[in-house]
Amino acid sequence: MLDIVHVVHCIDTEGPLSESLTNTFDRLKNIYGIKLKPTAENLRKIQLKKIDFNGLEDEIAMVFNKNLLNYNNNWLKLTGMLKKITSKKFRNNFLDSFSNGWKYNWFIMDHYGFENNPRKRTLGIHKIWNEYEKFYKKIKIKDNFYFHHHPLSFSKSANHCSTHYFNNQSIIYEILNRKLIDKLWFPSVYRPGFHTIRPDSNWFLEQFIPFDYSNQSVIDNNQSTSNDLSNGRFGDWRRAVKTWSPYNPSHDDYQRPGKCRRYTARCLNIGTRHKILKINDVEQAFYEASKGKPVILSFTNHDYRDMENDIRYVYEIIKKVSQKYKKIRFKWCDARDAMRSSLRLKKVKNKVYQSITDKTFTLEFQKPIFGPQPYLAFKTKKGQYFHDNFDIQKPFYKWTYYFDEHTMNIDKISDFRWAANDKFGSTYIGSIDLKTSKSMYMII
Repeated sequence: MLDIVHVVHCIDTEGPLSESLTNTFDRLKNIYGIKLKPTAENLRKIQLKKIDFNGLEDEIAMVFNKNLLNYNNNWLKLTGMLKKITSKKFRNNFLDSFSNGWKYNWFIMDHYGFENNPRKRTLGIHKIWNEYEKFYKKIKIKDNFYFHHHPLSFSKSANHCSTHYFNNQSIIYEILNRKLIDKLWFPSVYRPGFHTIRPDSNWFLEQFIPFDYSNQSVIDNNQSTSNDLSNGRFGDWRRAVKTWSPYNPSHDDYQRPGKCRRYTARCLNIGTRHKILKINDVEQAFYEASKGKPVILSFTNHDYRDMENDIRYVYEIIKKVSQKYKKIRFKWCDARDAMRSSLRLKKVKNKVYQSITDKTFTLEFQKPIFGPQPYLAFKTKKGQYFHDNFDIQKPFYKWTYYFDEHTMNIDKISDFRWAANDKFGSTYIGSIDLKTSKSMYMII
């Protein structure tokens, strides 16, 4: 499969977004320090480059162009877009080298813990997931759901960004607990909010999630002159490898290749204002494939904007470059399958043993899982969700959990569940009835 450019379209799936004219001009001030009266006429002048911004006219016009401001600001509008772009007719306008139509990867977010919501986002756990789940049941076409997360900012405002995963109690754990228990789902692939990885999230991913599409390294690290993105603010990938081959990050520097177990793939933007996928990036992907390297060409945008033009743009530059590399094929891919295929990962055949004796739950895998322990979650009869660590009897293989007053007494628990990925990205989800000892597990 090394003569193939695996193409992965990642969508940061955040639901509808609204922006008033005042909000738009607030962004102008926050990004560039420019204060203008928020009027439709001033916005039109910005878009036509009729206002002197000391050489920033082109950049500011691009940031506030009509396409970027044309938001899917409600579910009716967003669903209308989905109906069009997920149809077979639309997908088959963009065939890969194998005559397959376009493929989507939905990295779904839960806007949870936010107290201020000026852009009228859809708040609550499962809210966006449920909308997409309902939509896909109707169209009966397969595109996979993966995990996207925005850490909670100090302001707890849904339009503010943050980089720290654990400075607001257990937001990420609450989301994953609910996904595991309510939806029987746990992620094997991740895309970070605002493209941001830091040491805390690097180490968190290294415990549980084998694949992430995070690396936003670009040849020109000064694509944008705006202060809000300078000096590594938010998505800092200035030191990262500039290749389309996934790499194992370093434990102490996620940007550098190292000895971590998971794989990080490069993923540039489309339909936004910085770190844009360009034709020279596509040229690089085909060239690397021609040299026998494992290649994943991935890019990301948001569902709150119409994606049709972005898809046409990417398809045109891929088709143009592919004409120069007749022996290299390109293939639309699922995010997890692209990692498996490009890296030639071998599927793991595993056996799972679980039991409960008295107050001790024991879980054992015949072959090692991805991380040192599975993810454990339980729900109380009062409706509270908790995550906890196992006692590790043998890292990667065997664990126990003891129920008592120091953790949670069995008679207070309504649901108990664990999840573990292996190195192939297969997700094992299991549970056991704490009273009858009846157990189950599934692989997704």
